[in-house]
Amino acid sequence: MSELLKLLENDSRLSAEALALMLDKETGDIKKMIENYQNSGVILGFKTLIDWDKVDDTHVSALIELKITPQRDRGYDHVAQKIYNYPEVESLYLMSGSFDLAVMIEGRTMREVALFVAEKLATIEDVTSTATHFVLRRYKDKGVVFGAIPTDERGNVV
Repeated sequence: MSELLKLLENDSRLSAEALALMLDKETGDIKKMIENYQNSGVILGFKTLIDWDKVDDTHVSALIELKITPQRDRGYDHVAQKIYNYPEVESLYLMSGSFDLAVMIEGRTMREVALFVAEKLATIEDVTSTATHFVLRRYKDKGVVFGAIPTDERGNVV
């Protein structure tokens, strides 16, 4: 039931009762479906999206592009496993295009992120190059718009 998953992805705070009403199902059925999704690994967790710029000025996010030499019989998975085990790593994706892996990391300062890249990621045996891109401002993340973009309310002078 992808409708249930879409509703939960958009707002994980919805109660089983509210979901049942929205989907014209029984509350018990919804609870059982959610439990089954959790047990089978379809639902991996429930997270809150926070605008850290409003709370903490010592929060840095970065996207790091990695070029990898894949190993025979292991492909990219072996390197990916090394990388996703670091607590700084928020997301890790195998990509098509000019680089192989995209790593999203969080840190307290740009220097901390740069040291993580230099000391941890770049030193992995099969990593051939890195490129770090710091997030300067979030406009939208996971479907949520971060703050209103100010508009110029002045009219044109004729």
